[in-house]
Amino acid sequence: MGRHGGVALLSGEMTYMPNEPEDIGDYELEERQALRRVAGLSTELEDVTEVEYRQLRLERVVLIGVWTSGTSFDAENSLQELKLLAETAGSEVLEGLIQRRDRPDPATYIGSGKAIELRDIVASTGADTVICDGELTPGQLRQLEEVVKVKVIDRTALILDIFAQHAKSREGKAQVELAQLSYLLPRLRGWGGNLSRQVGGRAAGGVGIGGRGPGETKIELDRRRIRERMAKLRRQIKEMSTARDTKRHSRRRREVPAVAIAGYTNAGKSSLLNRLTGAGVLVEDALFATLDPTVRRARTPEGRLFTLADTVGFVRHLPHQLVEAFRSTLEEVGDADLILHVVDGSHPDPESQLAAVREVFAEIEGARDIPEIVVINKADAASREVIDRLTMRERHSIVVSARTGQGITELMDLIEQELPHLDHEVHVLIPYDRGDLVARAHKEGEVLSVDHTGDGTILHARVPSTLHHELDRVAKPVETV
Repeated sequence: MGRHGGVALLSGEMTYMPNEPEDIGDYELEERQALRRVAGLSTELEDVTEVEYRQLRLERVVLIGVWTSGTSFDAENSLQELKLLAETAGSEVLEGLIQRRDRPDPATYIGSGKAIELRDIVASTGADTVICDGELTPGQLRQLEEVVKVKVIDRTALILDIFAQHAKSREGKAQVELAQLSYLLPRLRGWGGNLSRQVGGRAAGGVGIGGRGPGETKIELDRRRIRERMAKLRRQIKEMSTARDTKRHSRRRREVPAVAIAGYTNAGKSSLLNRLTGAGVLVEDALFATLDPTVRRARTPEGRLFTLADTVGFVRHLPHQLVEAFRSTLEEVGDADLILHVVDGSHPDPESQLAAVREVFAEIEGARDIPEIVVINKADAASREVIDRLTMRERHSIVVSARTGQGITELMDLIEQELPHLDHEVHVLIPYDRGDLVARAHKEGEVLSVDHTGDGTILHARVPSTLHHELDRVAKPVETV
């Protein structure tokens, strides 16, 4: 799960200037790539707990995964995705290891013997971080770190760090911080007795009068402050989501259909939005390149208005903290009339991407009941065998390339077919002083013909219910004129 945080809406008609939106995305990409890490300049730490509260800065890493089910291809594919995540976070991957086990070891995730082997590999490669392809318990994290003697993080912490790097909007930053605090809370640990603020009397060590603390240890104080901060963030996110709800309800009142672009991270959702609407959002070949949702107006080939909402990308085992924190953003999917489910046709296992996204859909109220078009993207880079396999499996699908424009016209035609139908066909005479109704028919409906006469404008169109009621009140049926 980016386009992320507060939702960018255009209240009026959007005028697309080809150079300007592309410049915006190019500028964001240039800004993101302006700061780069220099290898070999890191400071070695004797005590790995010194970096506990620092912002995660991965450099030279070793990956470790536990293969508990499925095929070896599935396990290797999962580790390849972890490699892409690590590189997106700004690290250099030195080694990748997979261990076959029935289930992860409850103490050290990979077992004590393998942990010692991992320690030797870390020492020989000069790595300063180990990344585990799974979510570790606080105990596993601490014990594995004690063995390998370098910083250990899990898949969840890695994804949260990428989100923290890429969040730009106020709401996006608040959502990421809430998810980070939810993850950190059970993993807090003390760094020594000198930070304790609770001391007993003589029976507890003879400290005596003046040595008693305030009754709360440092770690308990930290936990309380984290809970208070989480409560504040939840209130802020709820307040910020009110603005998006208001805009969404405004579109509903005007019966503007909503289309949501959803899919696996790096499947090309932003590129597709840019191709369909000229939105100019940032495009980068990286996982979770954008987080903040973007909403843009678009028109079908027949001129019918609808909105396109780009949403945060999904990934296998998306941390539940992120699903909860970004729930208000994911509502764009649940409130849509149509979902464009974008999948990367050039990926070696696109079926697993489809399954992972649909798992998240299951957690969004109403999302499973919304019509879905599977958009197989990157057709210019995909093999014909994979394309044929996907189109056979997903009957309601279309093959496109957001980069070259292949299949985009056919996609727009398909969107028009799948949008909710306009139930009311009108043939009326509208007075010239109510030209706003004609304009609304062009915006909200499908105009079949317009004829200007001495008495007013004769309009033949298909319109939504709200506009039909207004026309009934103001206009005259053509047959009575």
